[in-house]
Amino acid sequence: MVAMPIVWDERCRLHEPGAEVFVGVATPGTEVPARADALLAALGGTVPAQPHDDELLLAVHDSELVAYLESAWESWRAAGVPEQAGQGRVVPYVFAHERIGARRVPAAEWARPGYFAYDTMTLIGPGTWEAARGAVDAALTAVDLVAAGAPHAYALCRPPGHHVCRAAYGGSCYLNNAAVAAEALRHHAARVAVLDVDAHHGNGTQEIFWARDDVRVASVHVDPAEGWFPHFLGFADESTRSNLNLPLRPGTGDDGWLAAVRRATEWLEADALVVSLGVDAGESDPESPLGVTAAGFREAGRIVGALGVPTVLVQEGGYDLGTLGRLTLEFLSGVESAA
Repeated sequence: MVAMPIVWDERCRLHEPGAEVFVGVATPGTEVPARADALLAALGGTVPAQPHDDELLLAVHDSELVAYLESAWESWRAAGVPEQAGQGRVVPYVFAHERIGARRVPAAEWARPGYFAYDTMTLIGPGTWEAARGAVDAALTAVDLVAAGAPHAYALCRPPGHHVCRAAYGGSCYLNNAAVAAEALRHHAARVAVLDVDAHHGNGTQEIFWARDDVRVASVHVDPAEGWFPHFLGFADESTRSNLNLPLRPGTGDDGWLAAVRRATEWLEADALVVSLGVDAGESDPESPLGVTAAGFREAGRIVGALGVPTVLVQEGGYDLGTLGRLTLEFLSGVESAA
């Protein structure tokens, strides 16, 4: 167990994707409620998330996207799509690609998802909005605790969020919890940064803060040039004064991964930090080709804790239910051991 607050919102159980549509085929979903159960079992007692208004959420996301996500399932159901098409989840079949100059939200309910989503694997069901909004409240409650004096706080966010851009969702994510937390921390610290250690590039967080100089973003992830999601983004040459990408070759283990984490923390120069804590870089995780051990996650946590700045840790990926809780606990324990 760890001493830092573990923030949880019961609504985060409500999202059940049912499946992911990969290359046109429905496959079993990986971002499932059992992930939260595994984390809760490993981490122990929780602090309940408190409700927050939409001000900070709308500072990082377009209001049109937020309004769509809030109404998507009910609109899909009211249009009769589950009965007429046999599709019990909201899933796009056509996309508003910038290369065709798409600018308007389509009239057909079954076409609307493709205006806001950028993949077919991020399905929306009857509890998706409630779960995503609960995850945002968990992240913001963790910020409140740090602002009140806690050195660290962890938000058990589910679904995750780092793939969500300002106006588009995808990557099994619906609202960008880490970006909302970083926006909130700006009211309490002069220099805010996001460190993303999930195995996949945090393309949404990069996009949200790309044109800003008040939040630095560093991401350590498997190289998309090797065929890994998000495919189009996450390359080293996307680095700028406020953005740093550190892509890694498949098979990278503790040494290479920790070297990248150290480089990222040295570059961030933060007075307050948000960690997008995915543990899918773990050696047994089915969704990543990286090979980080439990000892590696503990050391990465120690590196983060040694920064000595107020830190909000937000759960992202991690899909091996047998190791998810332990690896997360190792990272959090490492943070506390350095304090």
